[in-house]
Parts: sequence; structure tokens; C-alpha cells
Amino acid sequence: MGDLKIYNSFTRAKEKFTPIKPPHVGLYVCGPTVYSDVHLGNCRTFISFDMVYRYLSHLDYKVRYVRNITDAGHLENDADEGEDKISKKARLEKLEPMEIVQKYSLSFHKILEKFNNIPPSIEPTATGHIVEQIDMIQDIISKGYGYEVNGSVYFDVEKFDKNIGYGKLSGRQLDDMISGTRSLDGQSEKRNPLDFALWKKAGPQHIMQWNSPWSKGFPGWHLECSVMSSKYLGDSFDIHGGGMDLKFPHHECEIAQCHVAHDKDPVKYWMHGNMLTLNGAKMSKSTGNTLLPDELFEGNNEFFDKGFEPFVVRFFIMQAHYRSTLDFSSDALEASDKGLQRLITAYHNMSSVKVAEASEVDVKALEAKCYEAMNDDLNTPLTISYLFEGVKWINSALADKLKLTAVDLVGIKKIIDTFLIEIMGVNFLENGAEASDNSKESELVELLIKLRKEAKESKNWGLADSIRNELSEMQILLKDGKDGTTWSK
Repeated sequence: MGDLKIYNSFTRAKEKFTPIKPPHVGLYVCGPTVYSDVHLGNCRTFISFDMVYRYLSHLDYKVRYVRNITDAGHLENDADEGEDKISKKARLEKLEPMEIVQKYSLSFHKILEKFNNIPPSIEPTATGHIVEQIDMIQDIISKGYGYEVNGSVYFDVEKFDKNIGYGKLSGRQLDDMISGTRSLDGQSEKRNPLDFALWKKAGPQHIMQWNSPWSKGFPGWHLECSVMSSKYLGDSFDIHGGGMDLKFPHHECEIAQCHVAHDKDPVKYWMHGNMLTLNGAKMSKSTGNTLLPDELFEGNNEFFDKGFEPFVVRFFIMQAHYRSTLDFSSDALEASDKGLQRLITAYHNMSSVKVAEASEVDVKALEAKCYEAMNDDLNTPLTISYLFEGVKWINSALADKLKLTAVDLVGIKKIIDTFLIEIMGVNFLENGAEASDNSKESELVELLIKLRKEAKESKNWGLADSIRNELSEMQILLKDGKDGTTWSK
């Protein structure tokens, strides 16, 4: 299978993947802040890292996949001032904050289930780890990198930069960041405008607050991931993933906190997925250029003329490299849908191929190319292009232009099963539309089989053959046996 190489955002290079404690792999991905429906951009990140999880598991690594739920402490504009996103939504909808958390956590899980995502090994919540967060803050303060002002605690970025170095992940220089920072109301208590909150004293209007040694308040957003990742994966673990938008300041702050708390960099490989655009423009709630997954599935939106099945959308996402920008447009999705249908048709038509005694293709070489592509920083688009080589072979064999043996056909099916269904998670065999229509389809096929049987009994061979041929056109194959006629797709 070869060696897996991963692009490490920290070193800005592809590196051979060598786990810290093989065969065990620790994978942490920043999860959603559950105050609204998950949007397609977030879904792309979670689908991409589901693929990473699947491939590592396929390579026989024992993966512990941790993806958190942020249910407190994430303030508006990802800043240290303003209202908690969940508290604000609760106030607007006149609900308890935990009702908002429950509502959107359930919605998030349902969407990812439609996309055929595998649930993570552990899904911790920020509110479930308040005690551990307070412990880490006390540790950071004791080491001289945290300071308390008026009940709030901040991380001393300038001191960390001087002694250890801040900005290594994002490549930003502290002096440049300071010169580009404007003064904001409420930040005067910080020593430096780039210092970030470890703990915030809650105002009287802030609904979600907990007791701490410093005040009644709530933890900083960056701290949550540092605590939950280190608790479940250790002080140093293999892979930390997330969207490109989290590289700075969120992941940069995670590195600083963990380095102080554990005297080492927390992560060996940093992986970042790129953003989605919609019709060439950035997705944004403020401009209205945004789309929810269910709106895309149902066709209930202003951007597309029809809906697309979740497994089609997932296939479309896999046709772009996870580090590339991906644009959702009607033409692109239509083309992806047609390509996938061509692949599915060939997959089902393999049983109709006339088996030859000698082969004219090299299926093992095709499989090796698929592994080579996946091992090159999980290059799914290149892998898919190789799958379509297999499709060409099947279609050529159906047209009697190429010879395939039974071993070839088994090998091609295995390649599609392995790379498209198992690793990329595009399970077209169990999509929602097919499942909902299965009973009606079965009834229709059984009725036609009954009519064909009656036609044969009355020696109406033309009608019997016509029914068989029509079903064959619909990718439904009949097999006559001593116990009657059976069918398969």
C-alpha cells in the first residue's frame, strides 16, 4: 500500500505519517458551536475528516477520533467581548440555552448521518469539562503566562512569543499583528490587545456562568479544545484537524495554551480543510449567499433548479482535494451527478459482462494507483479518476471491445467498494431515495415477472422476451431456475 504522506500545516510540507504510538492514532477535529443549523461549509470539513478517519482505519490504525461540541464560551465575532452565541439565540427564541444546544446538536447529527458520516469515538462538550478548564487556567497562571484582571483571566501572548514563539502555525509575526490591531471598547484591561481570554467574568445579562476562583463566569473558546483534546488524546497526539478559518487565532491559541501547560507542542500533524464558495462567492449569512444541506437535498433554494441526494453531494465534495477551494454551482453539481450515475450504472452492469478466459487489463496496477493517490495527502479526486478507468473497462467489455476475466470483475468491484464506498463514504447502495422506493420497485418487478410467466405459459414468447429486455434496460437482471425466476440489480 505504500507510505501515507500528509500535508502538515505547521511545517508547510508533506510528511510521511508516523504515529506517536503505532498502531494507535489520536485524531481531534474542532466541532460545531451549536447555536444554528450546520451549514455546507462546516459539513465539508466534517466530511473531509470523516474520509481521513475512514482511510486511517482502512490502513489498520486503531483510531480514537475526538470531535467536540462547543456549547458555551464562543462569543460573537470569535472575540473576547460580546454575547455568547448560544445565549443570544436562547434569548431571541425565549428558550433555555441548553434547549438551543439540544435542538441544534440533534440537527447536526441528523445532517451528518444523511451524509453517511461515521460518529466520532468521543464527542465531549465544553460545559462537561468546566472543572478541567479551570485546572488548566490555574496551571497557566502558576507558570506566569496567565494574569487576572477584574475577575477575568487572560493569556500573555507577548511573553509567550518572547520565550517560546507565537504565530508558528499561521506564519504571523507578533509585531505585525500588534500594529494591525485597533483598540476596541472593553479591551483596556488586557496588557496587550492580542492577549486572549482564558476565563471571562460574566455580566448580569450573561445566562451561562459557573463558579471559579476568579469570578462567576465562563471559559474562553480557545481553552475548550486544548482541554478536551489533551484529556482524551494525551499531552501530545497525532492529528488535529479543522477548517482553514480556525488556523488563526483558534488553533494558534490552542498551541500556546498546551505548550505552557504540558511543556511541548500538542500536535504532530496539523491538517486544515479549505472553504466552500457558492456560485463563485464566499458563503455568508450577512449577504444571503448561503445554503443549508436540507435546502440543497430538497431543491428548496434559489440557487439550484432541483435537489441533489446527500451521497451525490458527498461525491461532489470528494471530487475536490480537501485543501482546495470548492465552488458549489448548478453546472458543477449536475456534472458530478451524471458522472456518479455513470459509475453506478457500470457497477451494476458488471454482472452482464461476458466473461473471457484471458484478460486485457491490469487490475492490480489500477488498485496500486488508487493507493498511491490516497497516500499522497489523501488525493480523492485523482483516486476517482482511476475509478473511472475501471468504468471504461466495464463499458468496453459490455460492448465486446475488451476482454475481462471473472477475476478482473471481482477486482474492479473490490476497488469501487473499497475506495468509493468504504473510504470516501459514497454509499450509493443505501442512499435515501433508493431505500424509500425499494418496496414499490420490488412490487413492480414481481408483477412484471408474474406477467412474463403467464406470457410464457401461453407461449407468447415475444411478450416474455420484451419484458425481460425492458427490465434489463432498467438494470434489473432476471435469472430463471427450477424454483422460479429471481431478480437482481
